[in-house]
Amino acid sequence: QVQLVDTGGGLVQPGGSLRLSCAASGTIFSRYAMGWYRQAPGKQRELVAVISSSGLTTYADSVKGRFTISRDNAKNTVYLQMNSLKPEDTAVYYCNAKNIGWGLEYWGQGTQVTVSS
Repeated sequence: QVQLVDTGGGLVQPGGSLRLSCAASGTIFSRYAMGWYRQAPGKQRELVAVISSSGLTTYADSVKGRFTISRDNAKNTVYLQMNSLKPEDTAVYYCNAKNIGWGLEYWGQGTQVTVSS
């Protein structure tokens, strides 16, 4: 059974920083593309950033230059460093693991990020 545990959310003032972590267990972590998605109240879940198994990264336009996704395969963990946070970044952030070839996809439980003064 694959488990993804998202941590690191919280309340931060505009302009502040947070680092989210997602720890994976029960699978070959290095074989999965890892991503972060977010869902704000009343909105659809949207892609924030993704990092492939080889380390290539892709970002939503709204977070480019402010967020950085990284992975540590030795620790089975993916991170999302979020800087210069804005109120519009407020959402529940979800970790995602995907292996298209195996037809497998998993989600974390989500962690709340609130950006407010």
